Amino acid sequence: MRFMIALIAVLLTVWSEWFPAPMHSYFADEWLRDHFVRSQASAVPESRIAIIDIDEASLATVGPWPWPRNRIADLLEKLIGEYGARGVALDLVFPERADAEGDMRLAMLAQHGPVVLAQAFDYVQRSSAVRVGQIAGGTTAIAEGKMAVATGFIGNHAGLAEARHVGNIGFIPDDDGTIRRLPMMTLFDGRAYPTLSKALLDCCGNPDEIRMPEAVGDFRRVPFPRDWSAYTVVPAINILNGSAPVTAINGRLVIVGSSSLGLTDRVATPLSASTAGMLVHAAALSAFLDVSAGHAPAVWPGQWLATGFVILVALLAAYTFPRLSAVANVGLLMTASIAWLGLAYWIAPHDARFATSGPLVSNLFLLAVAVPLDWQLAQRKSRQLLGTLRQYVAKAVVDELLRRDLKDPLTPQRLNVTTLIADMQGYTGQVESLSMEEAAQLTRDFLACLTRPVLDKHGTLDKFTGDGLVAFWGAPLPVDDHADLALDAAQEIVQEVQRFSAIREQEGKPPLRVRIGIESGIAMAGDFGTTSRSIYTAVGDSVNVASRLEQLAREFPHDIIVGQGTVSRAKRHRFKFLGEKLLRGKEHPTMLYTVELVA
Repeated sequence: MRFMIALIAVLLTVWSEWFPAPMHSYFADEWLRDHFVRSQASAVPESRIAIIDIDEASLATVGPWPWPRNRIADLLEKLIGEYGARGVALDLVFPERADAEGDMRLAMLAQHGPVVLAQAFDYVQRSSAVRVGQIAGGTTAIAEGKMAVATGFIGNHAGLAEARHVGNIGFIPDDDGTIRRLPMMTLFDGRAYPTLSKALLDCCGNPDEIRMPEAVGDFRRVPFPRDWSAYTVVPAINILNGSAPVTAINGRLVIVGSSSLGLTDRVATPLSASTAGMLVHAAALSAFLDVSAGHAPAVWPGQWLATGFVILVALLAAYTFPRLSAVANVGLLMTASIAWLGLAYWIAPHDARFATSGPLVSNLFLLAVAVPLDWQLAQRKSRQLLGTLRQYVAKAVVDELLRRDLKDPLTPQRLNVTTLIADMQGYTGQVESLSMEEAAQLTRDFLACLTRPVLDKHGTLDKFTGDGLVAFWGAPLPVDDHADLALDAAQEIVQEVQRFSAIREQEGKPPLRVRIGIESGIAMAGDFGTTSRSIYTAVGDSVNVASRLEQLAREFPHDIIVGQGTVSRAKRHRFKFLGEKLLRGKEHPTMLYTVELVA
């Protein structure tokens, strides 16, 4: 059962890593990864990129949107000429014609200057495909299976269709509405179209800056390596009036867009719930530049690291769960979860595909299933242990064992014990004239006379021997006065049997006599037997001597015969010496005593 639970925990992580369900991916894994992205985003200034923002202040100063195309052309010419931008990408689409002169200037800049126009592809299956304007650029598609497939587009008007470089600004948000991925290359009607950041590098980047990550064709995760504060953002009005410092633009790649709420180009990203769309393309451009410069984090096998981690946790849990308490096991899983969060934090920048929450799902499963199961098994084992103990041991002894919280009190161990063996003298003669029911009742009543004093004196009931019993003191709970407790029980047994015998004699039945042998010494006490049947008992020389003494009682007028071991350990009783006797199996005579009964 524990192996199966551990295996299921591992398979949960495997499923999370290689076959994630959308709900789990977006509402567990991505939520955690977004926190990692925000905490790891660098505030070091991004000196390779500049962002020109058509913000609220710019609109308030020079007029509302849409601006005349001449003004857009003025902005581009100033950026390229006066400010020395390496290249400019527009995060703006012009599907309709406007002022003819301005449109012509834009067309000339797009055909002959370091300018990248924008067009937006649609990836949603609609009853009526979006077809606005005219798409431009693109190359013949070679590996179509690796590209995001578009269903429609919003392009620029036909006058701008001859632009040399055009980048896609379309995207598909995740199910929770957050932009985490961009289509690096888009397939439409057999041609491939790059995303805006890649088109800008193709247009204006240095040769060393246009190396792309492998498999850039499909939707790729944007790592968002920098906080938004790291980017140089210049209001468009400062470029138009020439107040912006040249150093903020010179030699940089520039993206022109708008943060104005009126232009509604706002999206949710891992860094912010409301972000200007141009910043997403700036983040993708930063990531491309990092890869090309060799500054991007090395690729790690996050999926395999997650699987290996949960295998270790599952094996550890399978070993510790049956050995530790439920609280300790919960603490173990909590520690493992915290350790994984730390590890996942460092893996996240190195692997865009692994599920950060996979091992957490497995730990939650272990917490919900394995911990309660092992607790239940422990409770069952405890109940079995208590049931076994209560068959042999007084309730007060069981309570003390529970209080001491011993690991396994039934494990065989060498202890100093006192053994008491008692039976009915002449049992056969007593029952031969009785019916079966009468004989059974006599046996039960006689054994009750023997058992009550044993349990009252906190003795351990070993077994019944037909018409008698074997009991001992000093195990499973070691006690200092085990010899005196056994002698106390023996005296009470004699008194109980005498009272029971007196009642029988009043009924005209023959009297009863009990024979008791007692000896103390080292014995092996514990749970002995096989997997199918076991018994808690004590074995050793002192136990054998007690049995021989019980048999000798028939030769004496005394009901209790005590060995030298018990006499030497007893502190509260007085004894009478009866002589010596060579017992069967012994090389030397044994000194015999009887205890003086309490009046």
